[in-house]
Amino acid sequence: MYFPRNFCIGGIKMAKGKTSTVFFCQSCGYESTKWMGQCPGCKEWNTFVEETVSKSPYKNAGNVSGAGNAVGRQTRAVPAVLSEVTVHEENKMTTGISELDRVLGGGIVQGSLTLVGGDPGIGKSTLLLQVCRNMSNAGHKVLYISGEESLTQIKMRADRIGTFSSNMLLLCETSLDEISEVIRSGKPEVVVIDSIQTMYNETVSAAPGSVSQVRESTGILLQLAKGLGVSILIVGHVTKEGTVAGPRVLEHMVDTVLYFEGDKHASYRILRGVKNRFGSTNEIGVFEMQEQGLKEVKNASEYMLNGRPENASGSVVACTMEGTRPLLVEIQALVCHSNFGIPRRQTIGTDFNRVNLLMAVLEKRSGVQLASCDAYVNITGGLKVLEPAIDLGIVIAILSSFKNCALSPKLIAFGEVGLSGEVRAVSMARQRVAEAEKLGFDTCILPYVCAEDCRKNSQGGNIRIIGVRSVHDVMGGLFS
Repeated sequence: MYFPRNFCIGGIKMAKGKTSTVFFCQSCGYESTKWMGQCPGCKEWNTFVEETVSKSPYKNAGNVSGAGNAVGRQTRAVPAVLSEVTVHEENKMTTGISELDRVLGGGIVQGSLTLVGGDPGIGKSTLLLQVCRNMSNAGHKVLYISGEESLTQIKMRADRIGTFSSNMLLLCETSLDEISEVIRSGKPEVVVIDSIQTMYNETVSAAPGSVSQVRESTGILLQLAKGLGVSILIVGHVTKEGTVAGPRVLEHMVDTVLYFEGDKHASYRILRGVKNRFGSTNEIGVFEMQEQGLKEVKNASEYMLNGRPENASGSVVACTMEGTRPLLVEIQALVCHSNFGIPRRQTIGTDFNRVNLLMAVLEKRSGVQLASCDAYVNITGGLKVLEPAIDLGIVIAILSSFKNCALSPKLIAFGEVGLSGEVRAVSMARQRVAEAEKLGFDTCILPYVCAEDCRKNSQGGNIRIIGVRSVHDVMGGLFS
């Protein structure tokens, strides 16, 4: 049956270019015409949100060639031979902050797109402004685009950090069409977008910060970065669960994902790389918040161990690996008899279920009666450590508190504990022992299978290496 163009059904005008309602999955970006409880794409529950989108033709706002138009490109893409592609170290630009360069894999790669996430007030804008200062003073042309603050607010923060050269440019704008034109005409080497949730694409009718706006805006910035060879760093807000707000596909689109962690009321900050196409993942950088901005912490292990209690039971130092970097952390445990039928267990900085498992192993394999005891385990410094290598440190800390026996402050332990009570090998044992020896520790308890190799490669031979096969050996050696 034929309907005229402006025919009305139920009072709704069926006109060309109308808007419609679409549902998006916040986890993976799956699109549906109706709401669903479970996403067919990622199988997550209750992640669909409703948004209004326009059916108007897509405007080619993301054209990065500079010569194309809305009709099409004037140049045709030509594939390259892989063997003829060359990689140069000069493609990486150092930020002037060694801790950040470590996390990035040596510096900012030309034409890369980097996402920096973190809680409000954690220091994301301050860190990126320090990067802009160092790179502009080094001769790089830098453009800082803010959608949340005015030029005066940015200037006030910049005055606390230091002096900036004329290569540093500021722009307060939220329209991606305007931003794209400024980037094409100005041709900066580095661009900072603060933040992606404030950017607005006119071709998408949804509000700024919505799923479709964040996804489309990131897509345009990705085309600009790859097409023009501009390094773009975007700031992303995080949800209460600690993940970047917006669709999960946002993290898949970018080259590098960095998370800024730590309590905003404390002085330290931890920058963690969870995705990096140009370097190692899970690297961390440690910073201290000061009046002039963020200051690098060169020796993170020594910084984390400051203020350790002396002659206190339930305290032991363990070693965890953050990427290629060994990091010494203090593990504290408090075990006491419970006055209730069900004992209370609580952990801070490590997995709660893992601690319960280790306590069950101690009770079953070593005969330590912990079923009627409250237990509290804390990783000091605010770190979140999930590596199994700290199992042995947790076990020793629990035994120390249970028996009320203080350990030597120069003792360090690491190793994975299995359900049979065996102490299993861990990766990069040499680097862990070398870090402990450098900081003056004189005794190291580690898996037996790693002990001989570490003795041969000990730097100065100033550390005593004790290999253990099970938690029963630990009890016999330390608490007999």
